[in-house]
Amino acid sequence: MPTRVRSFCKINLGLAIGPPRPDGFHSLATLYQTLALHDVVTVEARRAPATRITLTTNHPGVPTDARNTTWKIVELTLARLNFSAEVNIHIQKDLPVQGGLGAGSANAAATLLGLEKELGLEPGQPDGLTNEARLEIAAKVGSDVPLFLVGGAVEGRDRGQIVSPMPDLPATPCVIAIPDVGVSTPRAFQEWDALCASPGHVAKSPENPANPSTSGLTPLSAPDRLKELSRVYASVLQSPASDPSGIVRGTSAESKQPGFKGNGPDEDSSQNGLAGNPLLALVRTGIENDFQQVVFPQHPSLRDIKRVLRGPSQESAIYAALSGSGSALFGLYRTEADAVAAQQRVQGSGCKAIVTSTLPRDQYWATMFAE
Repeated sequence: MPTRVRSFCKINLGLAIGPPRPDGFHSLATLYQTLALHDVVTVEARRAPATRITLTTNHPGVPTDARNTTWKIVELTLARLNFSAEVNIHIQKDLPVQGGLGAGSANAAATLLGLEKELGLEPGQPDGLTNEARLEIAAKVGSDVPLFLVGGAVEGRDRGQIVSPMPDLPATPCVIAIPDVGVSTPRAFQEWDALCASPGHVAKSPENPANPSTSGLTPLSAPDRLKELSRVYASVLQSPASDPSGIVRGTSAESKQPGFKGNGPDEDSSQNGLAGNPLLALVRTGIENDFQQVVFPQHPSLRDIKRVLRGPSQESAIYAALSGSGSALFGLYRTEADAVAAQQRVQGSGCKAIVTSTLPRDQYWATMFAE
């Protein structure tokens, strides 16, 4: 029987960009957070004399050949395991394509997990992949793929592919705004480089460009800024111990996914009150997404949507921001009623909006495999 895997998406609670590197990439420091919103990836696989991959989807904009991240991760995984298989994949696409939510990367990670289950190579099996091998394969497919092999709150460094699990934030109501606007990530990086090259330029608030950001970060071109943001994450969330792969070791013998259960504070994911919620501490540090400084001037309507997400004082968001380079934005709220009110405001402005919730690590793995 085929294996159905929920392919959860992510937001970036904060994202800092470093200067361009000789290899053409930019170093990043980011705090990922998985959401309950998801696609469904169905995998059917069996060992065979020769590898054959077929890929189908309900979305006309998703490639069904070797350009797709799911195809790539199957090829790399089978090569690493040194055997061949016939693999059929179907992606039921409900998440926006290229919206800054990591949907394609999540599809790849879900495919890897489904492939392992289909071939009887789940975690703990002697001929299966180690956690380190999974993360190595994932990083070759895409910078955002490794985070989906951890789930919950995850710090990303380098290109975002070096991941460390952070203590989970409580499940929090969330609204995703999906504008009818396309954002070019390469152009956003180009604009960032031009901004960094401006003489004497320092971090600015995208809501008030005339004033320096209250985050207290150093000038944009300084590599130490990424280390500073990493220190902020660690000091506010107090990172738990992890193995060299970056995946937290579980403590429950009954865990369905050994090696993936969090052990940080606020383990009760049903907690929605704000007392002691580390999300508030993160917001007070001035955490934000650097891409806003270049994407909002290119697309002023996205800044307007962020303001709508934030809302009036009585229904204001705990935090609202662009996710990745966009174009999706998100708001986090104290109550589900506040989230529904925000959804109605956003939809009233002419933009699609979806109510969901952040997904802590234990819930992420407990609900990964669909019945």
